[in-house]
Amino acid sequence: MKKPYLIVEWNDCETEAKGWLVVHNFVKGYAGGGTRMHPTVTREEVERLAEAMAYKYNASESVTTGGCKAGISYDYKAPDAYEVLRRFLIAMIPYIEVGVSLGSDLGTKYEDVLRVFDEFNIGIPLTKSMKEDLSVQKGIKDFNAMLATKIDCFLLNDAVTGYGVAFCADEAWKFKGENKGGKVVIQGFGCVGASCAFKLSQLGYKVVGISDANILVTCEEGLDVQKLIDHKNSHGEMNQEYFEPNYVVRTNKEWLDVDCDILIPSALEDVINEANASQVKAGLIVEAANIPISADGDKIIKQKGIDVVNDFVANLGAIRFYDAVIFGLVKPDPQAVMDDIERLCRKNTYNLFTEAKKQNRYQRDLACELFEPTVRDLIES
Repeated sequence: MKKPYLIVEWNDCETEAKGWLVVHNFVKGYAGGGTRMHPTVTREEVERLAEAMAYKYNASESVTTGGCKAGISYDYKAPDAYEVLRRFLIAMIPYIEVGVSLGSDLGTKYEDVLRVFDEFNIGIPLTKSMKEDLSVQKGIKDFNAMLATKIDCFLLNDAVTGYGVAFCADEAWKFKGENKGGKVVIQGFGCVGASCAFKLSQLGYKVVGISDANILVTCEEGLDVQKLIDHKNSHGEMNQEYFEPNYVVRTNKEWLDVDCDILIPSALEDVINEANASQVKAGLIVEAANIPISADGDKIIKQKGIDVVNDFVANLGAIRFYDAVIFGLVKPDPQAVMDDIERLCRKNTYNLFTEAKKQNRYQRDLACELFEPTVRDLIES
């Protein structure tokens, strides 16, 4: 593991919140990554996430952007969560203004991040040369307009990552020789988990279990994903008042106990670890969350012979959307964006699984070689 280029620590002056900005690498003076807020966030976690972002940009075929991440240790449900986020972003403005492009992640909303940026006339963070590039300026206008567009029942920006994960899962499942959709369990039901569940249902898979911050709900015949989405609350949690009579409600700690073919962790890091990895029943794990399997847990998954589509291959939809539109790689149309993400996710997954089979190697080990970031530029002068 190479050391990150930059680490900035922040202490809130009005609460006990603490935060970090980590830039793993710059490419052409630019770096991108989300801002997460959760009580469990640590500096070490943000460092790991920033490194994963660097790999993810490589996997997304970006030649313009390195990896960064921000994290705030605070309760995202607290009444003053937005004000904490605002104070953190204000503190990061000197870095944002020179090309550190922060977005949203677990516990934050992109519209809130942009609201702060707009307050200080930043807009979308860019390097100096990008600000002077007319084609990039057009791309920004196109991207901003697309944030209000929809695909199916989702805002486009809320669907791109989850749909990409679903495409990866479908490609990997077919590679394993399965012609019919399998049984899926999804841990986490925010934008990524919900949109992934929706797309997999469209593709013919049976979602038999979903957990959120409060509960796990299961149904052997398959859950009505659309209905669960339609009745989520503002925190992305399921509403039991709308559950069908044959649904079984359990504690959300029991999600690994559900029999399934495909397991999709879509929330926090390290949820599969040394203590519970032996309980995994699925033959395929697709990582919708960033680093959902700890290093010790991964050793067990590898020993069990479980196939894995790792995070920076599976969940690159949002950054590909950003790059592809702002830098003019695809036309600014929702279906064109999604077609591009599907092409990339399926290609990367097929190539990874093909090469892993050829070399008789674990997919994650090979992915870390195939997509290792090699560019470590300086801040643009």
